Amino acid sequence: MNTARRSFALTGALLSVGLVVSACSSSTTSSPTGSATNSAAVPQVNAADFTSNFSLMKQLAGLAAQGKGMVGVLLPDTTTSTRYVQYDAPYLKQAFEAAGLSASNFKIDNAGGSASTMQTQAEADINAGASVLLVDPLDPGSGAAIESKAKSAGVKVIDYDRLATGGPADRYYVSFDNVQVGKLIGDGQVECIAAWKVAKPNILVMNGDPTDNNAKLFAQGYHSVLDPKFTAGTYVKVAEPAGTWTPSIAATTFEQQTTAHSNINAVITPNDDNANAVIAVLKKNKIPPKKFPTTGQDASPPGLQNVLAGYQCGTVYKPITIEAQAAAALALYLRAGKTPPATLANATTKDTVLKKDIKSVYSTPIWVTTDNMASTVIKDLWIKASALCAGSVASACTAAGIR
Repeated sequence: MNTARRSFALTGALLSVGLVVSACSSSTTSSPTGSATNSAAVPQVNAADFTSNFSLMKQLAGLAAQGKGMVGVLLPDTTTSTRYVQYDAPYLKQAFEAAGLSASNFKIDNAGGSASTMQTQAEADINAGASVLLVDPLDPGSGAAIESKAKSAGVKVIDYDRLATGGPADRYYVSFDNVQVGKLIGDGQVECIAAWKVAKPNILVMNGDPTDNNAKLFAQGYHSVLDPKFTAGTYVKVAEPAGTWTPSIAATTFEQQTTAHSNINAVITPNDDNANAVIAVLKKNKIPPKKFPTTGQDASPPGLQNVLAGYQCGTVYKPITIEAQAAAALALYLRAGKTPPATLANATTKDTVLKKDIKSVYSTPIWVTTDNMASTVIKDLWIKASALCAGSVASACTAAGIR
């Protein structure tokens, strides 16, 4: 799956800053008809050009200087995925600071799993003079309510990572192509079943929380891969219980399902935390490596170590360094009252409640296995080899060329 094994390198030269000089300037540019055109300078950045060293954010310092008001960032929790504390918050902070914003120009909060807390945080940001809110909603309903209130106060809104369906039609969305994330999970499961020689695959499909729009998109992706095999009888779908993002619930569900269906010999797990919970049960039941395929996403340290140990087929690497920069860049355009260029807002996402397309910024996800771990997460400095390769996976790291 060559397209899934690309690392995030600089994919093209940074598009030059298009300076269309205002009427008070000493120079002008010409339109295609030859007449002079005048407007403020707006940098033209490309979503594909963000890199792990945050260098492109420094190119947006002028845009940051033009902006007014605070950028408020609302993250959802600390439990459904460790990413929000380990990655999103520090990378968003780094992105804003790289563009020259001071601590008084942005504020990052975590709602701790409480929609009412996020509502309170949003109101505090609006009252403090926020001009842009970056919202990763706990659920679409509460997210849409926060965004509608922000819009009524004249605050521009960006959905971060998860779409708040039913929110304002003129908002933006920053994420990955989450159907493609699901397809990578499905394809990874198929490859792993073959590589681990799992005869007569009897698969338990475990989804994410059904209130999370991303979970629906992930499921759409991996079902597009697996359903034809279920229909053909190549694979058997044993069960598809109610979804969750809570690892302890995932573990309980897995134990209940494998007790009820002793033929289960593979499982679709939609993120690394849920996979880790399932793998703990497999280890407790003395299941050896490379016998019971599981899947994941987020390229978390436990997920990567489970891949190295042979308990997880792979994990979807969604470089939050890139996503955070794209979100911060988008916020800087809106804060400065500028229309983000089409090279940044490079996609659209259907809001199924509004039945409208929301302008979006997509980054590219990557399926990571032992074959490409060194050239992706290690090369991109997502995780240090010394941290990843501690303990029992040291020899597996050496075999994978990770040093």
